[in-house]
Amino acid sequence: MGSADSKLNFRKAVIQLTTKTQPVEATDDAFWDQFWADTATSVQDVFALVPAAEIRAVREESPSNLATLCYKAVEKLVQGAESGCHSEKEKQIVLNCSRLLTRVLPYIFEDPDWRGFFWSTVPGAGRGGGEDDDENARPLAESLLLAIADLLFCPDFTVQSHRRSTVDSAEDVHSLDSCEYIWEAGVGFAHSPQPNYIHDMNRMELLKLLLTCFSEAMYLPPAPDSGSTNPWVQFFCSTENRHALPLFTSLLNTVCAYDPVGYGIPYNHLLFSDYREPLVEEAAQVLIVTLDHDSATSTSPTVDGTTTGTAMDDADPPGPENLFVNYLSRIHREEDFQFVLKGIARLLSNPLLQTYLPNSTKKIQFHQELLVLFWKLCDFNKKFLFFVLKSSDVLDILVPILYFLNDARADQSRVGLMHIGVFILLLLSGERNFGVRLNKPYSVRVPMDIPVFTGTHADLLIVVFHKIITSGHQRLQPLFDCLLTIVVNVSPYLKSLSMVAANKLLHLLEAFSTTWFLFSAAQNHHLVFFLLEVFNNIIQYQFDGNSNLVYAIIRKRSVFHQLANLPTDPPAIHKALQRRRRAPEPLSRTGSQEGASMEGSRPAAPAEPGTLKTSLVATPGIDKLTEKSQVSEDGTLRSLESASQPSSADGSPAAEEPSQAWREQRRPSSSSASGQWSPTSEWVLSWKSKLPLQTIMRLLQVLVPQVEKICIDKGLTDESEILRFLQHGTLVGLLPVPHPILIRKYQANSGTAMWFRTYMWGVIYLRNVDPPVWYDTDVKLFEIQRV
Repeated sequence: MGSADSKLNFRKAVIQLTTKTQPVEATDDAFWDQFWADTATSVQDVFALVPAAEIRAVREESPSNLATLCYKAVEKLVQGAESGCHSEKEKQIVLNCSRLLTRVLPYIFEDPDWRGFFWSTVPGAGRGGGEDDDENARPLAESLLLAIADLLFCPDFTVQSHRRSTVDSAEDVHSLDSCEYIWEAGVGFAHSPQPNYIHDMNRMELLKLLLTCFSEAMYLPPAPDSGSTNPWVQFFCSTENRHALPLFTSLLNTVCAYDPVGYGIPYNHLLFSDYREPLVEEAAQVLIVTLDHDSATSTSPTVDGTTTGTAMDDADPPGPENLFVNYLSRIHREEDFQFVLKGIARLLSNPLLQTYLPNSTKKIQFHQELLVLFWKLCDFNKKFLFFVLKSSDVLDILVPILYFLNDARADQSRVGLMHIGVFILLLLSGERNFGVRLNKPYSVRVPMDIPVFTGTHADLLIVVFHKIITSGHQRLQPLFDCLLTIVVNVSPYLKSLSMVAANKLLHLLEAFSTTWFLFSAAQNHHLVFFLLEVFNNIIQYQFDGNSNLVYAIIRKRSVFHQLANLPTDPPAIHKALQRRRRAPEPLSRTGSQEGASMEGSRPAAPAEPGTLKTSLVATPGIDKLTEKSQVSEDGTLRSLESASQPSSADGSPAAEEPSQAWREQRRPSSSSASGQWSPTSEWVLSWKSKLPLQTIMRLLQVLVPQVEKICIDKGLTDESEILRFLQHGTLVGLLPVPHPILIRKYQANSGTAMWFRTYMWGVIYLRNVDPPVWYDTDVKLFEIQRV
């Protein structure tokens, strides 16, 4: 039968379904088979031939027929899994049912009355398959998920058959050990199967259906407790799924082994179409959804460790019930870590490669999913985090993240990408090794829209952060605390900042310490505290190599004197806020010596009008995101959080601060007009007295007269002579006793868990456009907005 006939018959069946007012019996095979038995329709056809309006009409007007359609389609998948799909016809039926369910499921999820449907049992569908007793019948959802899992390891359908002869009847699906059929070499599996286009396509269709099952989460509004586990994910990742381990490994290895360059030959992708990429994307999306697990609230129930292979570490106490999270947290072999890290770094660097060898490789689009995966790895597997930081390989993750941050900074549709990049750097910056690694010289010349500089990866990080703060989209203001916390965390380890980076830091201090900025929002002064802490750390712990920064501080000494003499009387406060109304630019670009951008770079562009974006929940403030620890002499950390009351960046008790209005108050305009908050003399005095200026004032007191003397004596206007003097100068014995180093480490909390959930599903929603699985359905987890 031709494809046109096939489509016509399928469409006829759909019309019959939507026009029948009477329930059709489940036993009426002649009617139901029209949907899957004699048609060959692609997933795009199914979406075109089953319009949304008709699915909703059947749901409202003949609900029993929609229920039967779902039940019959699941039944066919279960039968296919049982039989092992040997004939072409069975394979076609499985694919057709899979596409049909992918089309229909979102419309079942969007209606609260239908939400329990898949979790109810169907009469006569006993677990034993017989008609015997209905007590042990499985809910439809469980039957569907187990069938998908079986079908993903179905010889000659989704995996290579291991049998040589055809006489030997095909492998028995029930006794098959799916661990021998893992899709790709990598973690816990050494054999790389021959690539097979058909198997990849079939896997992809089944994974799309699996992702659609999991997507019920999109139809529930964001809950503050976020402890709500997704029942689909919970069941699929439990011991009930005998393929949990091989499937987890298959997904992880498929993603991490993928090489978009095409066998290492540049421009090869122009000759061969790459059918692997859609599978890799789908695998990455399914993987991050299965790992959506709130580590902050979970107690770890026990798991019978029967399914663990040697790739998983058995020494640790049993992990969470979600086996995917459990397996991820127990990967421990060096070669496995190396494989995963190299794979993620290779894929994240792909868009950078594009910029300096245009079209040499296929440009991948799933970097956001990769960043979520990398985050989950570091968050759930501390051994992996330490492995990442053990060598300079971490820089292969850092550079692409800085590239994405810089590139997306002006685009409001990519605010989510900005947040996840910053969260990852915050997590890494809590470890001493990260700061140490940043001292490696930066020589990769990825064209980026930033000033040219010669220096280290620390310089790159500071220059990019400065660019985000001074020329990013205004919706990034809540991230300023995070960006500066990262700089504070690494500052005690930075051996030598370039002049460009030193000037950028001082420009930020200059911008943040203007009186109108300090007085226009309740939290703005924290940014000044963070920057002063950076300068103090470098002066106290890394004075020797940092003559550029010391010189920049001397040149901009007036900023420190102004801070020390900050006015606190009401008229002065009022006057500062008036000035603000006349000069609305939040951070002047002037005085930062921009310099030319790198050759070949394009400026960061705003979002194209009409771009779709999804809303995000607010992220917790920096005091909730991090936990303060003190670095002891021997380098170990001890937490300071157990102290009697939590204190904020400026040392004042957090309770005094109106932090719930924090988001709004960062926007200077809402200061007193809204009647929420206005600065008082007492308030300014309360934090002004705590500004940590002693070290810098002492440095200026000692060095400024000496530098001025050199200038007068030698009639110098040349800074190289002064820098040479500063390089050989010393302040030993002249500075106050070094303060202990404070690190603010990221700590898991339910606020960020909820943020990750909405961000991840928003990305998945927007990235699945062909077919548009969720488009135009009534999702509740986020809003879809147009720029």
